[in-house]
Amino acid sequence: MIYNDTIVALATPSGSGAVAIIRMSGKNAITIASEVFQSVSGKDLTKQKTHTIHLGTIVDGTKIYDQVLVSIFKNPHSYTGEDVIEISCHGSTFIQQQIIQLLLRKGCRMAQAGEFTLRAFLNGKLDLSQAEAVADLISSDNEASHQIAMQQMRGGFSNEIAKLREELLNFASLIELELDFAEEDVEFADRTQFHDLLTRIEFVLKRLIDSFAVGNVIKNGIPVAIVGEPNVGKSTLLNALLNEERAIVSHIAGTTRDTIEDELVIGGIGFRFIDTAGIRETKDHVESIGIRKTFEKIEQAQVVLYLFESLKFQVSSSEYITEIEKVKNKYPLKPLIVVINKIDLLSEEEILNIQQQLETLNLKPETISAKQKTGIDELKNQLLSFVNTGALRNNETIVTNTRHYDSLLKALEEIQKVKFGLNSGLPSDLLAIDIKQALGLNSGLPSDLLAIDIKQALYYFGEITGEVTNDELLGNIFANFCIGK
Repeated sequence: MIYNDTIVALATPSGSGAVAIIRMSGKNAITIASEVFQSVSGKDLTKQKTHTIHLGTIVDGTKIYDQVLVSIFKNPHSYTGEDVIEISCHGSTFIQQQIIQLLLRKGCRMAQAGEFTLRAFLNGKLDLSQAEAVADLISSDNEASHQIAMQQMRGGFSNEIAKLREELLNFASLIELELDFAEEDVEFADRTQFHDLLTRIEFVLKRLIDSFAVGNVIKNGIPVAIVGEPNVGKSTLLNALLNEERAIVSHIAGTTRDTIEDELVIGGIGFRFIDTAGIRETKDHVESIGIRKTFEKIEQAQVVLYLFESLKFQVSSSEYITEIEKVKNKYPLKPLIVVINKIDLLSEEEILNIQQQLETLNLKPETISAKQKTGIDELKNQLLSFVNTGALRNNETIVTNTRHYDSLLKALEEIQKVKFGLNSGLPSDLLAIDIKQALGLNSGLPSDLLAIDIKQALYYFGEITGEVTNDELLGNIFANFCIGK
């Protein structure tokens, strides 16, 4: 993919504001800017140094559009690796459109979604995983997702993959060399060192694959379903968590007939709370639909908050404990938090009795008063404990991208094939095939099966960083970017 034209787009959000930035990139960016810019000191933009800013006006003949600042970034020392011009104008939508239309008439083309970052990738300023991290950084809405995106954009993930790929490639070369001396029956690749390398690569790949479970929920938010009988305080709890009147609260049972969702950041992690319809037997058609949706949301949730009213639980504790056991058995992999609400109606001794009964189920209930907002902070801490943020605190690489996750799974499969072949005592010609397959090298396959698997593993490593790519893949990735980035 080669781009020789000059593109233009609005780099700041559309709409009126104090300032807007219009960005150009391409071989004619500086020339086009010089044709429409009049410096207050009479400077010629084409003769100015890179990384300089100039005050002047944008003009079309005798017509003046705006007073602006023009920033110059000459190749290769720019975001895209090309000549880049950024025009900082006043934030009127009329002014923005007038300047962009003028630049289009002078020879620019409107940039496509993510085209500036695509050019940065094609010009070697970023690898593919770093480019994808740019989009994640823009969309990050909490501390954890921001930290992961920054770590990836700075090359943490890429460096880890590149190092593994380089070591595997070195051994692949030695295996290939052995093929050239097959008749002499010599070994250039130390099999013990090779086995240790495969074990280490396998360990790293498994760690990265396992991190996806954490990374995915951090990136997309953790859905938490608030469930329970009608009128136990689910909507009041949602309002208390969000610290606003988000859901309708009424003493009438069955007030919530549809799900209500809102997001909250706790300890840098995004949680998406879902207030559901109360679970009970009902002949009301609309309420029945809401209850059916409740069970659908439980299926989708990562965590379930099962809310009970303290007085009812105290009277019919055995029935409620049976109900809790049913939920645990139905959703054994979902973290379940039992929350006893309205504890302000009970004595300390009665609360302790409830806690002891639930401890028989290996559950430590959270006791709250949603109305008085007591126990809410403890509940938030309990929610946060379900997220394994140890890797995040230690600045370890966390995988959040589904495409990366898929490539890592495939690379691991090929590495395990290579390891199996090595442990089975395959000759070097078979090893070479497996290694090449792991590496993803596309040269002709030798007769050696080990080299094939190594080639394929290297291929999947290369997919992540963009050493192996195609136009369709790039189109899918950058189509999700915003215009102007």
